[in-house]
Amino acid sequence: MSDLSVVPVTAKFPHRSRRGILLGLSLPQLLLASVALTLLLVTVVSTGLLGVVALAPLWAAAAALVVIRRHGRSLIDWAPIVTRYAYRRRTGQTLWLARPVTRPRQDGVLHLPGTAVSLKVVTPGDSANRAAAVHDPHHQTLTAVARVSSRAFALLDPATQNANVNGWGRALAGIARTGHVARVQVLERTVPDSGDTLSRHWARHGRAEAPVAGQIYSELVASAGPAAAPHETYLAISLDLKAARRLIGQAGGGLPGAFTVMEQITSSITQAARNAGLTVTGWLSAREIAAVIRTAYDPGALAALQQWSDTGRAEADPAAAGPVVQVEEYDRLATDTAHHATYWVENWPRVEMGAGFLHGLMFTAGVRRSLSLVYVPQGLESALRDVQRKKAAIIADASERARRGQVDSEEDSVEYADAKTRERQLIAGHADIALTGLVTVTAESDALLDAACARIETAAVTAGVDLRRLTYQQPDAFTLGALPLARTVL
Repeated sequence: MSDLSVVPVTAKFPHRSRRGILLGLSLPQLLLASVALTLLLVTVVSTGLLGVVALAPLWAAAAALVVIRRHGRSLIDWAPIVTRYAYRRRTGQTLWLARPVTRPRQDGVLHLPGTAVSLKVVTPGDSANRAAAVHDPHHQTLTAVARVSSRAFALLDPATQNANVNGWGRALAGIARTGHVARVQVLERTVPDSGDTLSRHWARHGRAEAPVAGQIYSELVASAGPAAAPHETYLAISLDLKAARRLIGQAGGGLPGAFTVMEQITSSITQAARNAGLTVTGWLSAREIAAVIRTAYDPGALAALQQWSDTGRAEADPAAAGPVVQVEEYDRLATDTAHHATYWVENWPRVEMGAGFLHGLMFTAGVRRSLSLVYVPQGLESALRDVQRKKAAIIADASERARRGQVDSEEDSVEYADAKTRERQLIAGHADIALTGLVTVTAESDALLDAACARIETAAVTAGVDLRRLTYQQPDAFTLGALPLARTVL
């Protein structure tokens, strides 16, 4: 019997700083302001006030670009993003089509659109379970993907919930202290189910000939199977090949040596996950990784991939992992049989919340979505330097306001308290990890996507998180949020 006196673990996230480099201005704002002031000075010296008046539209445009904000960013901060989108649209890069290739294909290349085009899935020759990893030659990483399962967190007693939360925290701390793991991604998604797996299980273990019950169960499997929306969870571990160069060299060098180091890391992570109440049911093979990616772009292909597989789990050829067609719009992405919209978790709860605060967001009825949490370990020295910079900036801004006779900012007080708490935790030996959250909503049409996005936004408010739709960045955002590739570059 559970102890009802146990208090569940709560969490409060620090305030996300909006502080700029100088006077609250970001780097693009500072550059534009500096150029405008320099040009103003040159104009005054060369032509006098008449020249300044003649160029008044220019000064007004520069001021508008620096001062006016939209969705938390100034117009000059939006300029590079919108310019890249306009360039892609003008050059036809917003439409991606998979074309038949007559020349020989390179084995293992995933043929994905956008920045993930060079990713390759590789399998070591001596792998007993055919576990594979995704090699990124540009960022020098090797990413292994595991399928993870667990008991329903909301149904556990408070003591078990606390133990699982603390166990996951210790697992992340251990990963961060190795110094060899570049990123950790947890991807939880809902997928359409053809009912094929359920039908296979009933065919093997069920008794359709049983009186009354057999017929009832047969009808239930036939009707409920295709309507189900099962949840899948994946854990992706990205090994930094540069940071682990010494260990890789000791293991023989090259990709074989990297796989040896990766096997050591994955075995320790498997044990750490078990202590957190998670069960690693298997590290994915090349064909299983390709199927996860394929079904993210084309959810309608899941039924066929499951039926063609001998194991009942979806498998696909790595060369067919990418979409056949991808159409980019400023606020959404259309691929094969689905439409997608990706959100960034701009702010996490800033008040005490239970560890299961995302439950409402993850189990929004009738919405197909992917929730991706990307953890990036930070070095101790760099984290301490970052804390010192933030504290110095807060104190400097407070002193400047006092000199001008302005009132104190409570936001600065909260941010300074968060910085001191983070510094104490670092000094105590805790690992520092940057967390990025992405939510990708998927539907079969634009109208259904808009309805699903509205429901997700409402659920996010209840969960205490602030979502921001990543406009003009949807292809890269989808790659980060819906694919288990443990990438963070936007």
